Amino acid sequence: MTTLTIPPGPFSLADAAELGISADDVYRMIDDGVVRRVVRGAFAPASTPDTPQTRAAAVARVVAPHHVVIDRTAALIHGVNALTYAELDLDVDLETCALRGHTRSRRTGIDGHTRDLISTDIIKIGSVTVTTPIRTACDLGCNLRRREAYAAMCALAREHGLAPADFTLMLPRYRGRRGVRQLKALAPLVDPRLESAREAWTLLAIHDAGLPLPEPQFWIEIDEVPTYRLDFAYEHARVCVEYDGVDAHELTTDQRRHDAERRRWLRDHGWTVIVVRRGDFTSDRLDAWLREVRAALRPALTNRRW
Repeated sequence: MTTLTIPPGPFSLADAAELGISADDVYRMIDDGVVRRVVRGAFAPASTPDTPQTRAAAVARVVAPHHVVIDRTAALIHGVNALTYAELDLDVDLETCALRGHTRSRRTGIDGHTRDLISTDIIKIGSVTVTTPIRTACDLGCNLRRREAYAAMCALAREHGLAPADFTLMLPRYRGRRGVRQLKALAPLVDPRLESAREAWTLLAIHDAGLPLPEPQFWIEIDEVPTYRLDFAYEHARVCVEYDGVDAHELTTDQRRHDAERRRWLRDHGWTVIVVRRGDFTSDRLDAWLREVRAALRPALTNRRW
């Protein structure tokens, strides 16, 4: 049996072919856990650290040197996966735009664009030119559907220390561009404390319902020791909203016991605990938990005597 020697770093199918490794061999090695797909058409040994430099080197194997990596491909290099759940198993096209004087890519597997960029919009990571984190976040704020856009903006803010003021400074550059109204509305809401896309969806839904915004990542102290961290808290009303994205069968017995004890302690100490789950962002299920939040806050939202 012939032992195949894979490249030591990121490689394309063309690189593999030069070493006598077929596409079928590459995909077999992915199934065996020896190789991982980084982006469409580019791979890396499973043992290679997942860093911005590794991701950029992988992208460099499949895009032309005079193209700028943009949008969700840029976000991936910057450490944020902005793909939807349904896209995670797909070979999604890489997104690029042409530098001035060059033609946008029409290559299969590349979603080529033209875009008006200036020098401060781009940086070099390894051999790849990519939009900066703030430029990437603003572009996604225009281009993605609203809640995915907000989640990506918050994630890039968390990864790269961006604040709402950074987005506000960028807004004049986007005047007249398609999607700028969405970007303009989302920019002041960006919060780097949000730790997942669904937490971002939860906060955005609370905002859209016209409710006061809770404090993210709020610690409950017991005997002056931070003990329980809440996803979202209305401290004075003693109301918390928890996003629970893990199905019960995925939790260990210790995790289930810890969650039960934690929520029991909160309720025993006067807190209303509202749990939001994966499927609770559409239609009646969205309305149901928002009604719970509104009802729990009602005593705090009025000072009228009845």
